[in-house]
Amino acid sequence: MATSKTGSFWLTESVTMGPTLQVATGTIDLGSLVDVGDKQGVSIEQIEVIWQEYDGTEYNCFVGNAVAASAGFDVQLSDLNPGGVILRADDHSIVGSAALLLDDTAPAVSPWTDLNPDTYGKLDESRIVINDQLYIVSHSTQPIAATRNLVATVRIKARIVKLSTRDFMSLAIQSTAADN
Repeated sequence: MATSKTGSFWLTESVTMGPTLQVATGTIDLGSLVDVGDKQGVSIEQIEVIWQEYDGTEYNCFVGNAVAASAGFDVQLSDLNPGGVILRADDHSIVGSAALLLDDTAPAVSPWTDLNPDTYGKLDESRIVINDQLYIVSHSTQPIAATRNLVATVRIKARIVKLSTRDFMSLAIQSTAADN
């Protein structure tokens, strides 16, 4: 299906939910990596999500101070713009996702129903994207504390690949059909 043009590399983007936001969105620009004329796409091998709390001074991985009660946090990465909403799990545009549950009574943080990382593998096992952007949406079920921010950092292990004409067209048709 695809032949590798580069070795693996990492793309990283963070979105921040602050005291007035329960939803945060962001994009990762793939425009310089995808080339329609050369039938070039991005092969995604793995997606990791790192959750951190930020108090204005330092980042830490204990997110328990970010909300005042038990809460759920989720993040999705998609290759079509979801308009700031979390998509249903069977949507073909979802590239990766993760969720985290904070039990304030224990206190404990644990993976929820959506485990992380999403690991696809190399080339024929990977998730190939030919769109020029990836979209990140993160959501909290509770308001973020007044003096805190919750940051979801999405790390993507990828490589640039060359596709056959038939495979490139298949991906383009699938992406266009999912957009309608």
